[in-house]
Amino acid sequence: MSKKLIYPAVSVLAAASLALTGCAPSASTPAPSSSAAVTAPASAAAALAVNKSWVKATDSGMTGGFGVIKNSSDADITVTRASTPAARMVELHETVAGATGAMQMQAKQGGFIIPARGELKLEPGANHIMLMGLAAPITAGTELTFALELAGGGSFEFTAVAKDFSGANENYPEEEGAGMTHGQTSGTGSASGAAPSSSSK
Repeated sequence: MSKKLIYPAVSVLAAASLALTGCAPSASTPAPSSSAAVTAPASAAAALAVNKSWVKATDSGMTGGFGVIKNSSDADITVTRASTPAARMVELHETVAGATGAMQMQAKQGGFIIPARGELKLEPGANHIMLMGLAAPITAGTELTFALELAGGGSFEFTAVAKDFSGANENYPEEEGAGMTHGQTSGTGSASGAAPSSSSK
């Protein structure tokens, strides 16, 4: 074979090799992302529903949000935080017996747990969502939007209508700071009045 035939053949093989190299997948190309990471939070949010939601109307200071949170899933769901544009600070509160035996409210450590196929009631004088540092007076008929953050990620939104209510006069421990009294000191049942049934959602 002459040298004139050898060189073109080598050139063709080199070009073919370069073409194949260009088609090969790069080692640094990331694998397609999985959607499994967002499945659980999305499912948790989809399993929640809030019924009979309402907020105590007030001119200033602080107030509470109430209702029934239902969980239609087969696993417990934990609400870790709550927020609303209507207040600068929002906390999840529980009712506990104080040193004097009187019932008092405090932040719920670990959040609210809504049991699988169950519900959690938020009521005056019991578990509730506490709104502090209100942005404006909350008058009866005002509709507030809440966002609940869930353990593991994800969130759930619902609305609540403000209603006039004379109860929900909870007492707060002194260590939480001055100005935390929400009405008079409550006894073992004085602040647990029922929600206003005539206009509840």
